Amino acid sequence: MLDVGVVLIILGLLIYLAYIGYSLLLLAPGLALLAAFLTGGLPILAAYTKIFMTNAGDFIIAFFPLFMLGAIFGKLMDDTGSAKSLAQSVSTWLGPQRAIISVVLCCAVLTYGGVSAFVVAFAIYPVAAALFRNADIPKRLIPGALALGAFSFTMSALPGSPAIQNAIPMPFFGTTAFAAPGLGLLAATVMFVLGILWLNRRAATARAAGEGYGRHADDMPQTDVVMREHAQQEGFDIAELDGRSGTAPTTPASDAPSFALSLLPVLVVIVTNSVFVKVVLPLMDTSYLAEPLFGETTIEAVRGIWAVIVALFLAILVLIAGNWRRLLDLKSTLDKGADASVLPIFNTASLVGFGAVIAALPVFDKISDAVMSVGGNNPLISVATAVTVLSGMTGSASGGMTIALDALGDTFVQMAGAAGVSLEAMHRVTALASGSLDVLPHNGAIITLLAVCKLTHKQSYGDIFIVASLIPLITLVLIIFVAGVFGSF
Repeated sequence: MLDVGVVLIILGLLIYLAYIGYSLLLLAPGLALLAAFLTGGLPILAAYTKIFMTNAGDFIIAFFPLFMLGAIFGKLMDDTGSAKSLAQSVSTWLGPQRAIISVVLCCAVLTYGGVSAFVVAFAIYPVAAALFRNADIPKRLIPGALALGAFSFTMSALPGSPAIQNAIPMPFFGTTAFAAPGLGLLAATVMFVLGILWLNRRAATARAAGEGYGRHADDMPQTDVVMREHAQQEGFDIAELDGRSGTAPTTPASDAPSFALSLLPVLVVIVTNSVFVKVVLPLMDTSYLAEPLFGETTIEAVRGIWAVIVALFLAILVLIAGNWRRLLDLKSTLDKGADASVLPIFNTASLVGFGAVIAALPVFDKISDAVMSVGGNNPLISVATAVTVLSGMTGSASGGMTIALDALGDTFVQMAGAAGVSLEAMHRVTALASGSLDVLPHNGAIITLLAVCKLTHKQSYGDIFIVASLIPLITLVLIIFVAGVFGSF
């Protein structure tokens, strides 16, 4: 039990030190090796070079194209004015009295189309501030609306989402981004409806109490120290994202693309993803993947990632072609987008390496046995418990999910086969579980979101927790029950 306590203390240190701003590139290997030293379970240098670095490198090899193309796509959506055009069109159609649902839908459309949640927060906040002020809704509810639209159902529930949280389970379960579409749509609907009901109720309560928008400085967020630290920790430079020095010139509002042109790249991502998996790949001869040169793998292990790569690449071409005259410095936009992908994937890969070292410790068998015993013979409950706990501990949906699947993925597949549970259902439950406890206060995305909105945890975190953690947890339980009764659909 002493070694278990050491591991828990190490995890607590990871959460605390990340919360106060230390880089995960230093924390993850340092604390992983400290755990190895204190438990005496692994030789230090071998743990670092052969376990930590190997697993971190494997993650980068597998998922760097998704991070890079996603970041470039998001930067193009921002610099062409497409993101703001979509947001303004949605808010105009729904009217100022529906400010909350307008903001949520704006974020949902952009994130489902492949725009990074960080870019969405920076792009939509000014629109959200104007809408909430006009509707006299308290500003403290803006982070909750942004989190509901960007950090919940579009990230883990909607089938076809190019989010990394929906991509990571694919090679483990041989699934695609459209795994268990019925379960995904049900989960997305529950999260969306409950989240909107909660935020509308909070707005109504505030209105009845005579609380309005409040007095705030609602110009674009300035580059203060806290915002810089936490946004850069996730790979985004504030000066870059808010259009100040060192970036490509942004598109003037008068020259913004139409709603149809702005929506087209998003549709390209969704449609191409589906067509590539269901039409193109079946026509291809992929038997060569069994050769040692290609890793002796199968098309089932790579088709989901291939589909997202092709979808994002085509969407980028469509964005450039449709907005050529708006991109005043295409080279700068592409460079900034590519650069913005590097630190996020290295942060996540570092967490994966950390998890690999912890999983290699002899004491991890006790931890995994405890996690597995929660679900008994039900693999859906077991995988949900493991991913939820590890995502909460690391403050990262993708990091926690990868740690759990790297350590126990084969076991989950075997359990699913023995219990007759669809691997598509396993995929969807895994993705949903990653998007629940990941948004604890130390999560870098949450800290950055609050900094963008110029609000504190005390003012707004409660609503973020409800819409992006508690409601997803309730939804996760519901989906596990439905999948257990009706199977995958």
